[in-house]
Amino acid sequence: MESHQHLNNHHRTTLRKIFEHPTSHNIEWHDVISLLNHVGDVEERHDGKYAVTLGEETQVFTKSKSNDIDTQMTVDLRRMLAGAGFNEKSGNS
Repeated sequence: MESHQHLNNHHRTTLRKIFEHPTSHNIEWHDVISLLNHVGDVEERHDGKYAVTLGEETQVFTKSKSNDIDTQMTVDLRRMLAGAGFNEKSGNS
């Protein structure tokens, strides 16, 4: 896994949005996948879902029908990223 220092500005912004309270409703799916590809392993499965492995955890996500991810996915991503050592401060420069 890449260290937090190696996140580019775009990834840091996406990470900050994921940890924002109240939950941001403008986190784009392609930004999330870009971040997850950078910090973990993402495999697009034959059923169109994405298996994301971050640290010891693997979770399957379904691509959002809109450009933005929903609140439940944001909550799931927060938990998964926090478990891998990321937090709201990881998104700060």
